[in-house]
Amino acid sequence: MKAPVRYLLQAAFYLAFVAFVGYFATAPGYSPVPPCSATVTLSFSHATKPAGACHRRSDEELARLPPNMRTPLDCPRKRLPIRVEMEIDGTRLVRRKLGASGLSHDRAASFYQKVAVAPGRHRLVVRLRDTARAEGFDYERDTEIELRPGQQFVIDFHADNGGFEFR
Repeated sequence: MKAPVRYLLQAAFYLAFVAFVGYFATAPGYSPVPPCSATVTLSFSHATKPAGACHRRSDEELARLPPNMRTPLDCPRKRLPIRVEMEIDGTRLVRRKLGASGLSHDRAASFYQKVAVAPGRHRLVVRLRDTARAEGFDYERDTEIELRPGQQFVIDFHADNGGFEFR
């Protein structure tokens, strides 16, 4: 085959490929939220305090340990569980107990849940407990929100910033 014909066919193939990719990059419309509803997403990753107190080792205990293991404090690695709740207009949509991740249960617990909600005004209550207390919550936020159709409302948690953050 002659070089000009080969280049012309190659250009036609590239043009068809670019048109194919361009069509599928824009044509099938996708919206992560249906247009007639809104979405409330609760998503966070949080590490709690260790499940127990540290124990100071005595001189006899330290002597029994191998030299590379002789640390004066023996602290548990396991972390406390997290309890999280979310209510919208008085209806509890989320109630979970999250254990710490990792083989020794010493990493942060992660949570992600998306809930479809009708657009409009809603009362939102989010609570989280990350301590050993038996009742109540350590962090709580109660607020009124206005959701537009197709809106994605995100709830994040940062203990350093005072708790729940709405975006």
